[in-house]
Amino acid sequence: MKFSFRTTILMIGLLLSQALSACAQQTPAPESPSLTFANVTMPDTEVRQLKSSETGRSYDIYVRLPSEYAQNQKKYPVLYVLDGQWDFKLLDSIQGGLLYDGFVPEMIIVGITYSGDHPDYGALRAMDYTPVADAYIPGSGDAPKFFAFLKEQLLPFIESNYRAEPSQRVLMGSSFGGTFTLYAMFSEPGLFSGYVAASPAVVYGSEFAFKQEAEYANSHQDLPVRLFLSVGEIEQLAYPVKELMQILSERNYSGLEMETRIIEGERHAGNKPEAYNRGLRFVFQDE
Repeated sequence: MKFSFRTTILMIGLLLSQALSACAQQTPAPESPSLTFANVTMPDTEVRQLKSSETGRSYDIYVRLPSEYAQNQKKYPVLYVLDGQWDFKLLDSIQGGLLYDGFVPEMIIVGITYSGDHPDYGALRAMDYTPVADAYIPGSGDAPKFFAFLKEQLLPFIESNYRAEPSQRVLMGSSFGGTFTLYAMFSEPGLFSGYVAASPAVVYGSEFAFKQEAEYANSHQDLPVRLFLSVGEIEQLAYPVKELMQILSERNYSGLEMETRIIEGERHAGNKPEAYNRGLRFVFQDE
């Protein structure tokens, strides 16, 4: 019987494979040494915890201090970032780049998120950031309670434990976080000096944002804040957010400094880095 060279090579390869497999089964592999790897941490940061007497929920408060905080006695602006579980790290990077380029000052960054080993962020934020209840979202409509937590517990906590400048507070959020940012602004504009609302769900609650703005306009001619309002060019919220932009522009509120931006080519989540970058620059311009 004759074997071709190709057949011979295939047979040798098969036998070698079988031999190696048998050897592996008979000879146990040496155990890998037990290794422990450290987590990546962010410099100049710490975590505090507060339980809200209003919502009944516990919050992890991420605090990032300026690099030279311990070397001076200055007071700093404070940026309060909603959805801190996602956006605290993002803002640390964005603010750092803008600081390097001279567009924003040193500031304290406070990220607000939820305590616990495995919090359901989607469900919890849908409770805290929504201004009215929706039958399809269990527990929704707690924005008034969450707003009271910010005003009565979180802000006093930050300003009594850190050298925070009360006249330079900025609130920032995206999506439901942007919805809450607008809610807070129309509820008590003077609580923060600047507001950054990226892709706010203005259609939520039968277009609650439009109703709240109209109610505010009925009794106010001024809105003394800096507001940055943005939306992704190709997301579903583009049309209603642009409609709100137009309404605010036509109100001619006294004291309102507003910048709007349509983030070109982006949808709901991907527009956030540019929105936060531009928003942060705007609310701190000329500081």
